[in-house]
Amino acid sequence: MCGIAGIFYPATPKPVDPARISAMANAQVHRGPDGSGVWTAPGVGLGHRRLSIIDLGGGAQPMASADAAITVTYNGEIYNFQAVRAELEAKGAHFRTNSDTEVLLHGWAAWGPAMLDRLNGMFAFALHDARAQSLFLARDRLGVKPLHYVTLSDGGVAFASELKGLLVHPLLRRVPDIRAVEDYLAYGYVPDDSCLVTGVQKLAAGHSLLIERGKPVPAPQQWWDLDFSRRATGSARALGDELTELMRAGVASRMLADVPLGAFLSGGVDSSAVVALMAAESKRAVKTCTIGFDAADHDERAYANQIATLFATEHRDRIVAADDFALIDTLVAAFDEPFADASALATYRVCELARESVTVALSGDGADEALAGYRRYKFQAAEERVRGLIPAQYRAALFGTLGAYYPKADWAPRLFRAKTTLLGLAEDGATAYARSVGVTTPALRARLFSDAARLALGGHVAETRYVETMRAAPAREALDRAQYADFKHWLPGDILTKVDRTSMAVSLEAREPLLDYKLVEFAATLPVSMRIRAGEGKWIMKKALERYLPKNILYRQKMGFVTPISAWFRGPLASEAAALASSRVLGGTGWFEMAEIEKLAADHRAGRAEHGRTLWQLMMLERSMARLFG
Repeated sequence: MCGIAGIFYPATPKPVDPARISAMANAQVHRGPDGSGVWTAPGVGLGHRRLSIIDLGGGAQPMASADAAITVTYNGEIYNFQAVRAELEAKGAHFRTNSDTEVLLHGWAAWGPAMLDRLNGMFAFALHDARAQSLFLARDRLGVKPLHYVTLSDGGVAFASELKGLLVHPLLRRVPDIRAVEDYLAYGYVPDDSCLVTGVQKLAAGHSLLIERGKPVPAPQQWWDLDFSRRATGSARALGDELTELMRAGVASRMLADVPLGAFLSGGVDSSAVVALMAAESKRAVKTCTIGFDAADHDERAYANQIATLFATEHRDRIVAADDFALIDTLVAAFDEPFADASALATYRVCELARESVTVALSGDGADEALAGYRRYKFQAAEERVRGLIPAQYRAALFGTLGAYYPKADWAPRLFRAKTTLLGLAEDGATAYARSVGVTTPALRARLFSDAARLALGGHVAETRYVETMRAAPAREALDRAQYADFKHWLPGDILTKVDRTSMAVSLEAREPLLDYKLVEFAATLPVSMRIRAGEGKWIMKKALERYLPKNILYRQKMGFVTPISAWFRGPLASEAAALASSRVLGGTGWFEMAEIEKLAADHRAGRAEHGRTLWQLMMLERSMARLFG
């Protein structure tokens, strides 16, 4: 795993200062502490920070072809690089290293941009072709690895793995974008089609960008998409066997490394499945690690220990205090943009623990999105059945009226929190789902934003992207559309960003075998009844894994990393919440009604309302903006 950076001048080949490229790459030293490299030519410069994983001695970057016509800087792993290499060697290519990086050089020479279709991996890379006078940027299908870019005032296009790699460039103007603030408050993360720094863009998952000298910078092109419109046929047993084999292949391909390798183990279904399949593939004990909590209702170590014992892993665990908020500033620095998924604290700690003994760790991320494991999918499917029974005009009147009068009871057990469901049933499925995945509601954002902010937003509403994505999805049913939208927004924006930044912050490579694209494509064809049945998400996966895992692991209630942020803002962080109302950073933008922030904090502290997640968002926003804009 690595960090990349560079500059390309599409109009005229202006000189590129190697020191500037070096500074951009070195700002990401945590992504690659094992080595660095800079390459420049007229009008272009590429930089690299290396975390050595494969071909430790021969994989230095930037790497050039033998004739120096093609040069690449690359972040990621191509898991099928040996098969692609064999295909290229059959076509006459001669390799000088054993690294997967060199496959990109020969692949470009043989196939150009079409080589992407042959790659199975996680990657973001920049490839310069001297003959064509072009720069090619590409990102993997699902957005596991990040890539930011911006057009500077001198016409240069600068790029970097992380935003901090661009921030060191003196020509990057640091101006906050109010639309990104709207997006962040809605979702708790800044989506991939948005950035808090005006002008900076993120290359979307499954997209590439070919910039040619003498031509305007074009829009990125989508080179891969996920199709939910087809349906697999066959018995549950046959489809389960096929799914299991795809999982096994995904795990096996991600065990290739020339450095110590292990796995995160929470004791949940997904990480337990990965460990079970790793144990079957490995000739030695798998190294596993678990984070436990000092609060018993959050602690999953007993389940993790059960799996570790069952598969004889070399297991380590560590207890983290439930009030581990000392990490806040560390996370703000790691993420650059505000990021309010509080499970990032625990994810950072488990990465930190893993890095003590391994350089690569496999995770169970992605199965919930691929196989409908989230509870919200079950609710969405059930609500759509209700919508199908009652015409829209009657639904709006009936459920809209009921929802308006039903009391808001965030404090109550879930059974009695029906207001959101009733209001959602009054809307179409896409609009309701877009709101269900959010954190701070449109109504609350309207209270927080000033007139100046609303004017600057110009009608931009964060949820619109979800609604439009769901309506345009290549899909058959409501569940398909919800999962498709999550693959486009939630997965790259939240889950994969969280894992990438927290793992890279401690120089650990995290790999997600359950996001192998062949597995994801297959899962998208499964009938809805194979994904959710009798209220059980990931149904077919769990049935198929009954031969590997105990039922108390497969069918227990999902817990995940839980962080008690609401309690924090009524206790040790209460003063932090109160201080937000007088924040010079937030107040200085002119975008917020500071009296409303004060009321939010006071109502939450007194127990009159539940605003813990919104207060966490505001605190992370304030600290991120202070770092980015001073």
